[in-house]
This record gives sequence, C-alpha cells and structure tokens, in this order.
Amino acid sequence: MNFIWYIIIGAVAGFAAGKITKGKGGGFCLNLLIGIIGSVLGGWLFGVLGINTNEGSIMGNLVTSTVGAIVLLCLVSVFQKKDLKNK
Repeated sequence: MNFIWYIIIGAVAGFAAGKITKGKGGGFCLNLLIGIIGSVLGGWLFGVLGINTNEGSIMGNLVTSTVGAIVLLCLVSVFQKKDLKNK
C-alpha cells in the first residue's frame, strides 16, 4: 500500500513543481519521474539542512518531494541555458 502512496505523492509533487516553475505540467510519466527524483533530492537536502518534516505524514512527504522537485527543475533549467549558450 505504501508503494501506491509513493506513486501518488510523486505524481502530485512533480505536477506541482512543474506548475510552480514552468506554469504547466509535463504529463503523468514525466511528473511522476520528476516527483520521485525530487523526493530523494528533497529528503537528502532537508536532512543536510536539519529540517524535519515529520516523515511519517503524507503532507510532510508531499512538501519534501515538491521542494526537491522544484530544486531539480531549477537545476535542469540552469544546465539547459548553459548548453544553449555553448551551441
């Protein structure tokens, strides 16, 4: 059952991050992938900063995943802009 929650949270976090950073979502599969990678990145980042989001709660996981996905999308956009300048 937890696996289903991770998929739902990943998809919602990826969608929210896409809306916040670009103003549009990227489709279910892309949102899910961004949300899952974002949750790992957010968990690591919050751990380094010493931020506790009550990891057992759904809202805590959603906030962590969304923040991580936003950071991921910002990093991707920075590297994409550098590639466009080099071409």
